[in-house]
Amino acid sequence: MFKIIIADDHPLLREGLKKILSQEKNFQTVAEANNGDQLLKTLSSTDCDIVIVDLNMPGKHGLDLIKDIKAFYPKIKILVVSALSSEKHGPRLLKSGISGFMPKDLAADELIEAVKKISLGQKYITPSLADKLASSFGEIPADKPHEKLSDREFQILCLIAEGYTVHEISVKLSISISTINTYHSRICEKMDMKSNAELILYAIKNNLVE
Repeated sequence: MFKIIIADDHPLLREGLKKILSQEKNFQTVAEANNGDQLLKTLSSTDCDIVIVDLNMPGKHGLDLIKDIKAFYPKIKILVVSALSSEKHGPRLLKSGISGFMPKDLAADELIEAVKKISLGQKYITPSLADKLASSFGEIPADKPHEKLSDREFQILCLIAEGYTVHEISVKLSISISTINTYHSRICEKMDMKSNAELILYAIKNNLVE
C-alpha cells in the first residue's frame, strides 16, 4: 500500500485527485494540505510515500517547498501537478529532485500511470517535457534568457510576474528588501532587461506564470 498526501489550495482539485487515486487498491490518500506550510507540518506527523503537490500555493511554495521536502524527508517521492508550463519549469524542477511533473488538466489514467511509475522508483514526465530534455542533452547553451537564472532568481522573476511587490516578496521568502533588490538587478542584467514591465511581459509570453 502506497500512502499519498495531496497538497493544493483548491478543495475541488484535491477531491478530484483523491477520487481518481481511490480507484487503485494499492493507493491510499492519508492526508491533505491546502498550503505549503501546512504540508510541511503534516509531513512531520504523517507517514507517506508520495506527495502530490501544486507549486503555486499560499505560504512556502515552488522550489523552496520542494527543497525543504527533499532536505527533511529525502525518501518521499514528489509528483508536481501544476498549471505552469512543464516545458518551462520541468527541467529546473527535475534537477531539484522531484519524481514527476504533469499538468492540472491531466486525464485520470495519466495520473494513475504517473503514480504507479513513481511508486516503482521511476520518473514520470510528459512527452513534451521529454522532448525538451532530449533537445538540451549535451550541454547545449541556453536559448532562453530565464534559463540563465539561478533557482532563487527564477523564483523572484516568477513572483514579480505574478504582481508581488518587493516588500511582499521579502516577506514571502523571508529575505531582506535589499537582497531582493540585488537579485532584481542580477535578473535584469542576465536577461538584458531594464524594467519590471519588460520582465512581466517576458514571463507571460513564455508561460512562466499561470
